[in-house]
Order: sequence, then C-alpha cells, then structure tokens
Amino acid sequence: MARLPRLSVAGYPHHVIQRGNDRQAIFADASDLTRYLDALRTVAAEHELSVHAYVLMPNHVHLLLTPTDARAIGAAMQAIGRRYVRWFNDRHSRTGALFEGRYRSTVVEADRYLMACMRYIELNPVRTLLVAAPEHYEWSSYRHHTGLATDDLISDHALYWQLGNTPFARQAEYRSLFEHHATAGEIDLIRQSTHGGWALGTHNFALRLGRASPRRSERRLPGRPKAAGHSAPNK
Repeated sequence: MARLPRLSVAGYPHHVIQRGNDRQAIFADASDLTRYLDALRTVAAEHELSVHAYVLMPNHVHLLLTPTDARAIGAAMQAIGRRYVRWFNDRHSRTGALFEGRYRSTVVEADRYLMACMRYIELNPVRTLLVAAPEHYEWSSYRHHTGLATDDLISDHALYWQLGNTPFARQAEYRSLFEHHATAGEIDLIRQSTHGGWALGTHNFALRLGRASPRRSERRLPGRPKAAGHSAPNK
C-alpha cells in the first residue's frame, strides 16, 4: 500500500522527528551539534520557519516548527540533509546516508497540546537518562525558555508569551510545567501521532485540518463504514 503524503498545513505548529539511518549516531561531538544548529538556523530563515523548541539527541532530533507554507518543512529538511550530511561525512571520512529517508511529523493543536509537546521534546534527555534534569542538557531549547540562556534560533510561540507579563514570570511559569512529568498516555499520544503522521489534537481539530489539506488527518478506525441509509437499531 502506498504511503500517505505527510500532513503539513501552513500556520500550524508541527512536531518533527529526524532519526539517524538504522538509529546510528548523527552527532559525534559538540562541533557536529553546533554545525547542525547552524544549518537549522540558516534553513529556517530561508524557508520562513519559526522554531519554537528543539532537542538534539545522539541519534535523532526533535523540532517544533511553524511553517508559513505547507511545503516549507519538507524543503527545509531536505536542505538540512544536504548541508549537514555532506559536512558530517567529509569530517568523519564516511559516505552514504546519515538520516532515515523519511522524517516523521504531526500537526499540533496549539491550544491543547503545544506546551505538552514542548515538554515532551525538552524532557527527552531526562527520559533517556542522559541527564538528571533538563537544565543540565545544553543541546535543547529548555534553557532558553527558562531564562538560563538566550537562543536566537527560537521564535517563542504566542502561547509561551501568554504564560506571563514579564520574562521572569513566563520563565517561572514554564519551569512549573516540568514539576510533574507527562503521563504515559500523553507520551504515547504524542509518539503515535508523530510516527503515524496523524493530527495531534481533537476530532474537531482534525476536521479543520481536513478542510485545509487534501491529506487525511485522522487514522481510520477498524471495521467497515456503515452503509448509507441504514441506521443502527435503537437500544
């Protein structure tokens, strides 16, 4: 069965995962990590992408992006592949693919899931036991959002600005979101939506996306649809 095209809609945040081919490492040291961020910064500007959150893990990357054009994320990920992979291969005397051929993504219902998605992204190093707390990991947007660093790659989403009237208030409120980790159900929902390419949001949100994109935004439930004109018996 042919794969569905990716669901991509202008003006909505998208959670994107880019993995190493066969889960191989895509970063060997700080120079590689810095180079990837430089490539992302350049490509985001070229394709008019807002970067709201990110984390660079040893063998994969999580990004939270809002495109101004539905085609922008696909073009940007290809551009990163050209810029970073060529440099990585030359630097490490290797050839061949570095990333999986197909990145994963989902469109996020911001009012309901944006903050949950940001927390999911920035807690990756904690869940995988790389660090004990997110502020200890240099290669994510957490330190920017909590006032520990300034990252010019980040374009803060409007919902982040609504956390408080001052930078201190926003940062404090954002830190409070991390006092309790996400539930297993929330983590599973984010993972399933992203890996399956389905909308991360309510049914009504998926319906709205359906009017903006020709691509189906929800997973079909198992079983045949009911035939038209036949109603279910009363119970």
